[in-house]
Amino acid sequence: MARAAARRSSGGGFFSFLFWIAVLAGAAALFGFFYFTSAIGRPGPYAEARTFMVERGDSGATIAEKLETDGLISDALLFRIANRLHGDSALQAGEYQIPANASVRTIVELMTSGDALQHAITFPEGITIAGAMKIIQESDVLTGDMPEAPPEGSILPDTYHVQRGMTRAALLQQMRDARDQAVTEIWASRQPNLPLATPDDLVNLASIVERETGVASERPLVAAVFVNRLRRPMRLETDPTIIYGVCLRNPDRCRDGRLVDAQGNRRVIRQSEIDMNTGYNTYRIDGLPPTPIANPGRAALEATANPAQSNAIFFVADGTGGHVFASTLAEHQANVARWRQIEAQRLAAERAGR
Repeated sequence: MARAAARRSSGGGFFSFLFWIAVLAGAAALFGFFYFTSAIGRPGPYAEARTFMVERGDSGATIAEKLETDGLISDALLFRIANRLHGDSALQAGEYQIPANASVRTIVELMTSGDALQHAITFPEGITIAGAMKIIQESDVLTGDMPEAPPEGSILPDTYHVQRGMTRAALLQQMRDARDQAVTEIWASRQPNLPLATPDDLVNLASIVERETGVASERPLVAAVFVNRLRRPMRLETDPTIIYGVCLRNPDRCRDGRLVDAQGNRRVIRQSEIDMNTGYNTYRIDGLPPTPIANPGRAALEATANPAQSNAIFFVADGTGGHVFASTLAEHQANVARWRQIEAQRLAAERAGR
């Protein structure tokens, strides 16, 4: 009986020991959990908001070391542990805006969300390929070598939001894809019986419409004038085609798609340039020029695909930034006379003010 009691007493002590070991282990684990949770949620050491770049291919360890070196976190190991809880490889490349005093948890969640900064790069409607390639080349957000320039009219002007580190080739391809998608959609919804045989013809004419007016509401009317001329047929006789051809042949006469004098000041078209057959001058060639003269935006493409219902075949500046339209030569000549009178009055006022 005594031996049995002793064995029971010994066994009970062993299980009691295991119990307390388990209790202590659980307490330690609970303490560790709360300590870790508190530590990753504690405000960070950097008192101001700043940007931080995660390069493509950076490991969690590399990012943690860079964050600690930059003073954004106090403990690289703590960041690595927090990152492991999110899958270790979930940090996404990009440029991030790190808030002031951001905690480790905040930084890990930001980088795993992929909510990187977006930079706007704007390509104005009617920009030439040369102008677009200059913007791409001079961007300090984009990386990589300059791609080969694509054909005129092959990109869609717009504001593109890109992450720092995007390659120049990738952005150019995105612009080309956007143009192709827009042209496909707009061509499918065009008016019937337009004198345009292909989507390329649509882009070609839209580039002229784009360069002829900066007034959005006028685009359908300007498009109607050129569509009416193509149907007659009449030569388009549009000044932007003169300028484009001169700029191709003599780049030193141009700046940003505009004619300039020897001092770099903008100037009007010369009679010798009106008479010049550059292959693009629609005063000298029939129909459309051989390629677009610019990259039209979506609005110009839509206006060209669905021009206004009008009999107009002429237009001239009206002195307010817009144009006045006419369906007969007599009306047009009267409008031109009024425009010349406005020009003369403006010139006289400028001279009087000097």
